Amino acid sequence: MNYFLGIDVGGTKTHALIADEHGRAVGFAQAGPGNWEAVGYDGLTQTLQEVTHRALEAAGLMLNDLRGAGMGLAGYDWPSQRQAHLDAIAPLGLTCPIEIVNDAVLGIYAGTEEGWGVSIVSGTGCNCRGLNRNRREGRVVGGASYWSGEAAGGFDILLRAMRAVVFEWNRRGPATALSSAFLEYTGAKNLDDLIEGAYLGHYGFDPGMVHVVFEVAQRGDAQALEVMRWAGQELGGMAVGVIRQLEIQSDVFEVVLIGSIFDGHPLIAEALSETIHREAPRARIERLTAPPVVGGVLLGMEAAGVDFRSKRKALIESTRQFMEIQKT
Repeated sequence: MNYFLGIDVGGTKTHALIADEHGRAVGFAQAGPGNWEAVGYDGLTQTLQEVTHRALEAAGLMLNDLRGAGMGLAGYDWPSQRQAHLDAIAPLGLTCPIEIVNDAVLGIYAGTEEGWGVSIVSGTGCNCRGLNRNRREGRVVGGASYWSGEAAGGFDILLRAMRAVVFEWNRRGPATALSSAFLEYTGAKNLDDLIEGAYLGHYGFDPGMVHVVFEVAQRGDAQALEVMRWAGQELGGMAVGVIRQLEIQSDVFEVVLIGSIFDGHPLIAEALSETIHREAPRARIERLTAPPVVGGVLLGMEAAGVDFRSKRKALIESTRQFMEIQKT
């Protein structure tokens, strides 16, 4: 029996999944953060060793049982970083073929029928990657925020909402329920106190505040809804750029949505869809429901020369069942 390893390295946690050649999950493990920007390359190595060892132990396998490995690595953003990441992986002692990608690419493998299309990630930050049929990649800078036109992650949404509050205060815009919600959240006495305190650093903006913005939008506040629409248009615009790079405007393909922001308010996905469909009317917008680490296993199969597409559905279902069992 041949076995394949997939690893999804993130900024807060890392997942490893092992499956057999039929797409049956046999081992899963979780470890801490592995993004080299946060933990260094030595920290990445340590996390990879820990999560791989645990997954192999759960599967009852040895390292030399693996026939292919695929890894999606947060922080692997540019080709110039490839060798440094491979050097960090080398201490694992893998002898099988290995392929590494930016972690956003795993969503394409996990969320598309044919293993090509576009993924849009929006959590604390945002990212967008794409692959065409020939595996040519399209991309944005990735997580660079305003200067690169990629400002539609959770923190960016919060800042946009705060701007609406400032516009009420300085009379550049209309009143908004975001103001009272932020006053309650921060404990500020009034808008003067909130704006001055934000400017002087007395009131910080933690990522959890984005949920306040979603709650206000759910209540129908016009300015909060405009923030939702803005976020969707920004994310959709990122995808349009990638679609143009790949020259797939007239094709049928999936755009996979990944990250907690898409759970915040439906208007985000609606505005995103409208933006994309003006450029690529046949694109299918899909929410990723499978764990992204599934894409790592499929990438490992591809690295080993296996037709991973025929294994995808079985692997997704098997992984869900396997992870449910692990919880009990």
